[in-house]
Amino acid sequence: MTDSAVLDSRPHSRRDVYRWGAITVIGVIAGYAAVLLANVRHYFTDDTESQYTALWVGLGRALRDGQFPVMVPEQWMSGNNTMDDAGLFNPPQLLIDLIAPSVDNVALYATVVKLIFSIIAATGVYRICLVYGARPAWSAVAGVAFPLSGFFLFFDQASWMTALTGTAWMVHAWASAVHYTRGPDAPGSRRAVVAGGPIPVFVFLYLTISTQYIFPAVEAALMLLAVAVGELVYQRKWQPVARLTVVSMCAGLAGLLTFLPSMLSAKVTWRGTSQINNDQFLTVPWSESLNASLPSSLPAFTSWWGYVQPMPLTYIAWFLIPALAFIDWKRARESWRELSAVALFAVIMLMWTAGPGSIGPLRWPVRVLPMLAIGLLVLVCVLLGRYGTFQNWKNRGIAAGVLILALWVRSFSADPYHAIWHVVAAIGIAAVGAGVVWLARERGIAAAAALTIVAMFPIAYFQVSAAQPTPMPWNLPADRAEAMAKFPDFTGTTLQLGERGLLQPADRDIDAAYGSLVFGNYARTLELKYVNGYTPTGHFYFGELLCMRWDSSVCPDAYRRMFAPEQSTGRPLVDLMKLDRVVLQRALFPDARGQAAPEGWKWVDYPGHERYIAVLERVDGPVSTVNGRVSDAKNVTATSISETDTTSRVRVTSEQGGRVVFARLGWPGYRVTLDGKQIPITTVAKSFVAVEVPAGTQNAELVLTWRPPGWKIGIAAMAAGLAGLGLLQWMYVRSRRRDDDAGIQERPASEPERELANVVS
Repeated sequence: MTDSAVLDSRPHSRRDVYRWGAITVIGVIAGYAAVLLANVRHYFTDDTESQYTALWVGLGRALRDGQFPVMVPEQWMSGNNTMDDAGLFNPPQLLIDLIAPSVDNVALYATVVKLIFSIIAATGVYRICLVYGARPAWSAVAGVAFPLSGFFLFFDQASWMTALTGTAWMVHAWASAVHYTRGPDAPGSRRAVVAGGPIPVFVFLYLTISTQYIFPAVEAALMLLAVAVGELVYQRKWQPVARLTVVSMCAGLAGLLTFLPSMLSAKVTWRGTSQINNDQFLTVPWSESLNASLPSSLPAFTSWWGYVQPMPLTYIAWFLIPALAFIDWKRARESWRELSAVALFAVIMLMWTAGPGSIGPLRWPVRVLPMLAIGLLVLVCVLLGRYGTFQNWKNRGIAAGVLILALWVRSFSADPYHAIWHVVAAIGIAAVGAGVVWLARERGIAAAAALTIVAMFPIAYFQVSAAQPTPMPWNLPADRAEAMAKFPDFTGTTLQLGERGLLQPADRDIDAAYGSLVFGNYARTLELKYVNGYTPTGHFYFGELLCMRWDSSVCPDAYRRMFAPEQSTGRPLVDLMKLDRVVLQRALFPDARGQAAPEGWKWVDYPGHERYIAVLERVDGPVSTVNGRVSDAKNVTATSISETDTTSRVRVTSEQGGRVVFARLGWPGYRVTLDGKQIPITTVAKSFVAVEVPAGTQNAELVLTWRPPGWKIGIAAMAAGLAGLGLLQWMYVRSRRRDDDAGIQERPASEPERELANVVS
């Protein structure tokens, strides 16, 4: 190639698309291998080990038993699965849940599942690049780079599973949305009726929404807004945008059932409803984006670890900023309309990263850094493929050097303690960048793209290695069978009173504290019935009652509170909750065993576990299975008839009128009938479901049921969304057939066709 040649101006074939698509998949796998060499538990840390994998096991066991686990009452705050990232209406997630109980090594299972979704995410970015006219080679570069970008690698993949899955589906929704609006003439489009129609847009948007994590849903809405504005600017026609708007609304209607329960229950949760607050915690100054290409960068903003972060969270890709010097910006201006959606999306996300700190359930703006990475990777790789040039290559090399210097200056300013490493990183990307430029000129774009991708793997390895030991570990056991064998066989319903912050590094082992204590959702991994669980939303009043936090840790006053009489019933919380056992962490309650057991309880020895726990059990045996979930009855005779997770049937009699209290947390969604007639429902201590039984009630059937709030509206909305999709698909097929028929009529008839016409005549 000559110095004035663009990097690649040849049209690409379908074979190129598939070949580079395969390279994208291989690149993701290679990147995974590099990360695992640096830390074999990288994809099994923080929320993944404490929340998600155990949740999968618990949900999978329920599904195998023929139950749809919308509610698990004995898990109390973490038992309402319509609130917390369970993805109950997401088919791929249900498949993950079904498989989970059969896999003993949950770390291995999480790693494999995340690899699959990282491939889905990478191929989605690859598709976005293609649909905007990028060359397959540069599309593959963007696809492989995204899973190795800083925040996505260290948080969404390592910890926040639903952020990973939601993003993976969202990027495919983006590509499909552009296909749908631009039709069969869009770059990378296929002639199949389904491939470019409304169905892929609907399916990917629904999968994004139904992950049950609010961030991907909102990010998808902003993506659709950007695409709609961009297509109006590009096509200057409103009809394609109208079709996209309608199919998006249909997907939103179908996904309404996912979020209605949490929206209608928000008033009793920690998160509240629609408060907007602004603070500096996990908000990212725009200037930190100048760290996007220096692998050693440790950005400066406030988080759990102070001001300078221990991980390169704002890093995107080593080539991203220096490559700007090799784009012919005069020619690139020709495509500003076509690429306006990508630029708009990137600008929106850049603005969001800086705050406000929380908007209702949307907190911590740092979470949208992967969206900024997607926008910038797509924009730069599309421009490189279409307008990359070596004209005046010496000047461009100097410009690239200046950009690298700017990266170094910003990274040094944020983290002056590692100045030497920043110098080494800057020299490294300059050297590799020079190699990519040389290969592009001498060997072609394929070789240059290959080196660009290969350079990502050692960078990922060193970045993960430098962040060790990971600052987010729980170090929960990965082998379920081993953990279950070493843990006490606690039957019935158990409450643990403990504080995770008291665990020392040496305690975080199956042969130490994790052989006796549970935190987060660990009890579900062990297949035990514990009140304790992981809950990012939480029930405000119940949490205050027990002083219990999101990871199930409690305050030192929890022991007294559990055995103190509740004011209106006179019964202690352990009775109202129908607990069979209370486990005390010795580090939090060092003198508990030296005190007399509360009335009706006894201290029980569990040899080999005395170092970490002291155990109280009831003198008269378990109560959780006695008389259903009726925990208190005042002036009422209440006898349980039957129990399920969502329904309590009780035979009641009360001459003067009274009250029945249930061992159920008072989530919105409960209703009660007495002999088929609906009566009011109330709560005790704003936490326990209670029913006032009218005077003169004789041998009546009281039926207490719980359904997710708004479930009827959600089902109706889903039906309406599916009906709308069917109509859109019918219109799409008709228009395609009409266009095909018009094309056939305009085409000159061939000799065989003319002969056939004569025969017919």
